[in-house]
Amino acid sequence: MKLYDMRTEYKVNPIGITKKNPRFSWKLESDVNDTTQQSYHIVVKEKDRIVWEVKEENEDSVLIAYAGEELKDETCYDVTVEVTDNHGHTATGEMSFETGILEPETFQAKMITHDFPEDETACPIFSRTFTAKGKVKKARIYATSRGVYEAYLNGERIGADRMTPGWTSYHHRLQYQIYDITEMIREENEIEIMVGNGWYKGIFGFMLTPNIYGDRVGAFAEIHLEYEDGSRESICTDESWNVRTGAVCYSEIYMGETIDTTIGRDSDRADTACVGSACESSVCADFGVRTGTVSAMEFDKQTLTAQENETVRITERIPAKELIVTPKGEKLVDFGQNLTGLVELKVHGRKGQKIVIRHAEVLDKDGNFYTETLRQAKSEDTYICNGEEQVFLPHFTFHGFRYICVEGMNDLSLDQFTACVMHSDMEKTGDFHCSNQKVNQLQSNIAWGQRGNFLDIPTDCPQRDERLGWTGDAQIFSWTASFNRNTALFFRKWMRDVAAESSLEKGVPHVVPDILGQYSSSAWSDVAVIVPWVVYQTYGDKGILEENWKCMHEWVDYIKNQCGENGLWQTGYQYGDWLALDKEESADRTGATDKYMIANAYYLYVTDLVRQTAEILGFAEEERTYRKLYDTTLEAFRQEYYTNTGRIVSETQTGAILSLYFHLAREKDRKRILQTLKTNIENHKNHLATGFVGTPYLCHTLSENGEHELAATIFMKEDYPSWLYAVNMGATTIWERWNSIMPDGSFDVSGMNSLNHYAYGSIGDWMYRKVAGVSQLKPGYKKFKVQPMFVKGIEESGVEFESVYGKIESKWSCKDGKICGYVNVPVNTTAEIHLPEKEDVLTVGSGVYKYEYETTTNLAYERFSLDSTFGEIMSQPLAVELFEQMAPGVLDNPMLAMAQQMTLSEVLSVASEARPLYEAVVNALNAAERQG
Repeated sequence: MKLYDMRTEYKVNPIGITKKNPRFSWKLESDVNDTTQQSYHIVVKEKDRIVWEVKEENEDSVLIAYAGEELKDETCYDVTVEVTDNHGHTATGEMSFETGILEPETFQAKMITHDFPEDETACPIFSRTFTAKGKVKKARIYATSRGVYEAYLNGERIGADRMTPGWTSYHHRLQYQIYDITEMIREENEIEIMVGNGWYKGIFGFMLTPNIYGDRVGAFAEIHLEYEDGSRESICTDESWNVRTGAVCYSEIYMGETIDTTIGRDSDRADTACVGSACESSVCADFGVRTGTVSAMEFDKQTLTAQENETVRITERIPAKELIVTPKGEKLVDFGQNLTGLVELKVHGRKGQKIVIRHAEVLDKDGNFYTETLRQAKSEDTYICNGEEQVFLPHFTFHGFRYICVEGMNDLSLDQFTACVMHSDMEKTGDFHCSNQKVNQLQSNIAWGQRGNFLDIPTDCPQRDERLGWTGDAQIFSWTASFNRNTALFFRKWMRDVAAESSLEKGVPHVVPDILGQYSSSAWSDVAVIVPWVVYQTYGDKGILEENWKCMHEWVDYIKNQCGENGLWQTGYQYGDWLALDKEESADRTGATDKYMIANAYYLYVTDLVRQTAEILGFAEEERTYRKLYDTTLEAFRQEYYTNTGRIVSETQTGAILSLYFHLAREKDRKRILQTLKTNIENHKNHLATGFVGTPYLCHTLSENGEHELAATIFMKEDYPSWLYAVNMGATTIWERWNSIMPDGSFDVSGMNSLNHYAYGSIGDWMYRKVAGVSQLKPGYKKFKVQPMFVKGIEESGVEFESVYGKIESKWSCKDGKICGYVNVPVNTTAEIHLPEKEDVLTVGSGVYKYEYETTTNLAYERFSLDSTFGEIMSQPLAVELFEQMAPGVLDNPMLAMAQQMTLSEVLSVASEARPLYEAVVNALNAAERQG
């Protein structure tokens, strides 16, 4: 046995920890099956002195909270963990963590700003020099800004993070970053901090509003030096600093960035331009650089919080794939993937040469550059060359794109362009794969949609004049997101902003950070309860429930306060089943399902989650309160939205889905409501008609209610509307709309048509839980279920998921008359394995389990199905022969001539008694196809 992947607060040997009781986690590996942890022994030391020691006889190995002496600022602690398993084996592992500044008011620095005129667009660069007083043992910088910043020490970039300090509810919370700069310190030093407008004062929102949080950017930094002789020194931002402009003349997230590298250069010399690095030119002030005076800004240090989630980084570099000249003569570069980030340009241009790079997600049907999906966002980066070999990369913007249009360059080569993928650098934890390449592309699209939109906050889209933290999108996608990437820190940080901007009086905003001032719609504001629950279930992190308890229960309390005498929420604006296909969009985009039915269905859902949370946290009285609220509201819901015989007020797909998935319908009515759902689907030719609310639960509902084959049929559809339709149309990310691009290559023209919008990627959760079959039964997957459910057209499928206990694997195939399975169960967990086509449930401990047995099931793609048109079926002589044998005279019905373009499913929706006949004909046709 051995210990591995040892972490403090999800991080490996972190620095800057400010949590006073940090939590420790580790994983175990053993060659012996059925291994569980029997006990652990943790020792925490400051140098050679023990500050905490604990021995426990239990299986806990995830997020064990420190409970020793009070931690000290800027101190390194070593942690040793010894574990004994149930077989008597022991293993030891070591890790460390370093504290930061535990109380933010102890910072001495000031938030400083400049005195440049309001119309100055260049990014200010704050700087000062300092001399090291001796040999430096340790150096740390704590830095943040009002705006977004990059820091440089002696001309070298500090860290590789992008768009720091990130976007938070700035009036309540401002993150700062901590970097180890020990190796960068010299005897004589210059520190520089360049600040862009970013989210703080940049142009943002639907109305392109500037100065949302303030009208001046600012910088805040402290360098802490610890010398070999034990003395300490701090270098802090204050009025003694200098400020100037440099080569970054303009920078906006929506609009792009302009960099003029001729600024600050003597025309007869080749000194380095001021682009956020130390300027070596003594004459740069004469060549476009403006200097100003530094002053201190009013600033509440209590808003400071150490970096909470993974920072935004360039995580992948994609080389250019193809050079294109469009029918309009535009020079384009195709990177082959819709992504979020920047383009790095290598060029040797003429001095003063202007190069413009424009960004777009797609080409129009004629092959020309298409920017309509950007709306008002220009997404243009402009570079002025200095006559040398140069590498250009913007500093304070990002774009959503697959293609760029290059202006100002005569000759292009592929090696000049690299797409730099940017997102919060969350660890990849999950992967899904199968034998169907179109489904694999769908999984890739889901993963890329998350990468493109989890950029410090969960945005709706990365390309247009929006990029906001829409709560509904994040809530819908949270289960899928937390499988693909470790979202524990990402969501913890964002939920702190949700809590900061929510209240019992106003409810929960539609976007967080809130720049719209719109509050409280079901499915959107329910994020306050659902995301903490998802994090708890995925990572076993009870801390997020404790931290968000107030916000969670206050959201339910807010809804209760809005309810009428009947105990239901039937007031205020609701997004409903956003962008559903069962209602004319020109109405209001909210779908045909009763909006208040949706609101109260979610009200019941989150009330029950709050009840469960109270039980987990040991709040017995609150558990009873929310249990009673749930029971009384459920009865009111049933009285309002169901007839005594089981009809729903909205007999839509989403109305039926919520009734079944949230267990709202009376038990006696579930069968009828399921039939209502099936009939609706049949009336849509076995296609979905759901929007943001119904889509995440559609396939789950069918699979869990004995209709998995229908769920699989919908999932595998390749025409509009379906997931694979977009794949067939060349999508490399998830679209905002089912028909963002029409079959003829034209576009939806509603003015709201993102091609990188992850909400419908929520189908991933069904792929992982139902197709590959892995679901948690206890938080953190301490106990999990493996129950794969086969899909016609997918002969092999599987997932790998790096849980907090270790890697879970579930791989299955059904072909050539055999079912084969492979399950890997990590140490310290157990699994329930439901073998396909077997009744037994196997409960197993850690280890690798393989299965192989015979089957008559054939999952190969088949040409004919109930989705075939009557005309397609009747074109086969065998079908005509079978109909005449099994139902003599049925083909003489003159109405059949009108049914040639109808699918068999459509015919069955009005003649269900014919199902056995149609199925027999379809099966016989497919059998004949297989026999050649």
